[in-house]
Amino acid sequence: MAGSNNSSVITLETTPTWAIAVVCFILITISILIEHVLHLLAKYFNKKRRKSLIQALNNIKSELMLLGFVSLLLTVLQKPIAKICIPKDAAQTFLPCQSLTSDDVEEESKCEQQGKKSLISRAGVQQLQLLIFALAFFHILSCILTFSLGTLKMRRWKFWEAETTTLDYQFSHDPRRFQLIHQTSFGKRHLNFWSEHRFLRFPVCLLRQFYGSVYKVDYLTLRHGFIMAHFAEGTEFDFHKYIRRALDKDFKVVVGISPWIWTFSMLFIFFNANVFHSTYWLPFIPLAMLVVVGTKLQGIITKMCLESNYNSSVVRGNLVVKPDDQFFWFGKPKLLLHLMHFILFQNSFQLAFFTWTTYNYGLNSCFHHKTVDIVTRLVMGVLVHFLCGYVTLPLYALVTQMGTKIKNSVFTDGMISGIRRWQEKAKRKLAKRSNYLLAQNSLDNSLSLNISPSFKTSLDVTSSTDTENDEEIVDGQSQIQQHTEFGSFGGFHLSTFRAAQH
Repeated sequence: MAGSNNSSVITLETTPTWAIAVVCFILITISILIEHVLHLLAKYFNKKRRKSLIQALNNIKSELMLLGFVSLLLTVLQKPIAKICIPKDAAQTFLPCQSLTSDDVEEESKCEQQGKKSLISRAGVQQLQLLIFALAFFHILSCILTFSLGTLKMRRWKFWEAETTTLDYQFSHDPRRFQLIHQTSFGKRHLNFWSEHRFLRFPVCLLRQFYGSVYKVDYLTLRHGFIMAHFAEGTEFDFHKYIRRALDKDFKVVVGISPWIWTFSMLFIFFNANVFHSTYWLPFIPLAMLVVVGTKLQGIITKMCLESNYNSSVVRGNLVVKPDDQFFWFGKPKLLLHLMHFILFQNSFQLAFFTWTTYNYGLNSCFHHKTVDIVTRLVMGVLVHFLCGYVTLPLYALVTQMGTKIKNSVFTDGMISGIRRWQEKAKRKLAKRSNYLLAQNSLDNSLSLNISPSFKTSLDVTSSTDTENDEEIVDGQSQIQQHTEFGSFGGFHLSTFRAAQH
């Protein structure tokens, strides 16, 4: 740093200690308040027994810690990064703004002597820190707002779930009644002239998602098909609570930033160069992907109705749809979760980038060539969040449960812990029993050559007693299995639970 610059820069050597102490006190106070708020949220989720949200909160903490580490690295490496020199021709490529020169030559003095330019100036590194923090903040905020909006929309499902226990519902869905599929409410909604033609079905499903994305008849029919596929007929199962638990687990995934998401964020920054004209296409990517995902989800419901109609045109009681992975892209329902993750992150990036450029350079900077650019970014950002939370998310939460495999969210956290404890206890008993049998066999072999009659008689009595105990253990296990199949678990097999865990 030159001597003239040293005289104009105020360092801590010439700053009052009380000013430094006040600033440190404010920063520490804000940090303690944020930590206390996160602690209260963890206690609230623990009280409500929503462990998935606690894990999501831990993901947020890990993300904030990672950003703090990145910020520390950028602060420490400001000067070394600024001393990295590149050719001037390379420094003029892929600029975000045309014909704009930097006024900050302080970090470029060494490179200027070599006829080169600095890779990133110190001021640029500081601005990059702000962009990373803005990106993480908007991503977390958008995920929370989107899932909150979707949960608010799905509150009506609680009343639909309660309706399934009423006498009117049981009478209208009496299993002794026979009717044609076209006569059911679900068939009237999905079996039309356009249903069997792909090119006609696509626009109908595209438009249908925007008005009443999840109808009551769709919820009740998919609920009945889910119960019939994974439980015994007549089982009382709260499908709404199951969806809420599954959505909590999905939120834990979406709120985090995985390595591939960071990779896409770097690509988004790269494509904001002026040569790509990203203003005209980048803000519309989240909306286009969201519309495609919503159309696919609506199409899955229609295909399930068509398959039921192909199997039998007459139904007994309520229409039964069969869950299957073949309805989803590449047979993977979880792919939709990653697409939702990508959509939310991309939209968060658009809002974060707009906020960052406005804060650093103002609304009249080269990043916003026209007023229409500002309006486009804001309208697209708000519209995607609204559609994702209020339209697509409830549809996603319902349809993704119709895969071949059931999720482990079917059990509450208490039931999962109890089953795991029972499994570990059974393993210990089996191991203890096998060790005892091995020891008994070795003892019999060692005493078979020379043994007294009285001692042999006592061994026979002991062996018979052990045999009776083993038979009692087998009988007890069979009783537990029968209780699992026909008792409190309502016919749910533990093998399904193991498959769901994997």
